[in-house]
Amino acid sequence: MDLYSLPPVAVALDGAHSLVTWLAASLTPLAGTASAALAVVLLTVAVRCLLLPVGVSQVRAEFTRRRLAPMLRELQRRYGMDPQLLQRKRMQLYADEQASPFAGCMPALLQAPVLSLLYGLFVLPVVHSHPNGLLTEQLLGVPLGTSFLALLNGGAVGAEALVFLCLLAGIAVVAWGSRRMALTVQSSTDVPAHMLSATRALNWLPFLTVVFAAAVPLAATLYLAVSTAWTLLERTVLRRLLDPGRTPRAD
Repeated sequence: MDLYSLPPVAVALDGAHSLVTWLAASLTPLAGTASAALAVVLLTVAVRCLLLPVGVSQVRAEFTRRRLAPMLRELQRRYGMDPQLLQRKRMQLYADEQASPFAGCMPALLQAPVLSLLYGLFVLPVVHSHPNGLLTEQLLGVPLGTSFLALLNGGAVGAEALVFLCLLAGIAVVAWGSRRMALTVQSSTDVPAHMLSATRALNWLPFLTVVFAAAVPLAATLYLAVSTAWTLLERTVLRRLLDPGRTPRAD
């Protein structure tokens, strides 16, 4: 079953197509043939601005989990022999403190529909019964609907591949920075034993974005590059501003 053929998704895709097409046309005097790519960048920034309250909640939840770590460790010590009771006690603690152990997943989950629509915009030849003109849009000579893997399969090794390599390298650098930031936070937090394995695995999760970005159309790769860089910058700023132990500056 084609997900994009479902009426609600088809309508949303058609609306996204109209928005990106209008935005690209408006940016053409400024960006020329790269107007659609710039439209994708601006769309990404707009989405991340809308998700800023989620980012604030996520960072606050991170500090809350840091505060709860000793309590979780005590629960593990007292109820470790009864896994079901231990799990209930953990969930009760999170509920009492109005915290969620899954808060870190929210930005990615909320961006998934946007990324899915963007993927459809640059792979489908027809959008809601009309030709998809966005497939002809390019960035530095590379069609926005082409993926890095498709270029490699087609034998492209020149400037077209270089565009992808620059974006993928940027995503990889951001992933490295995100992992180092996560390790720094964990070093100052006594992570409960039951969360160590999951935490270590999640530390490597940002690098999967590089693999994913190589398989999706260039437009989606561009979205991921901007979004991941935004996430790293946003976390850096919010962790400093929202740190409960931060000493206010004297006027």
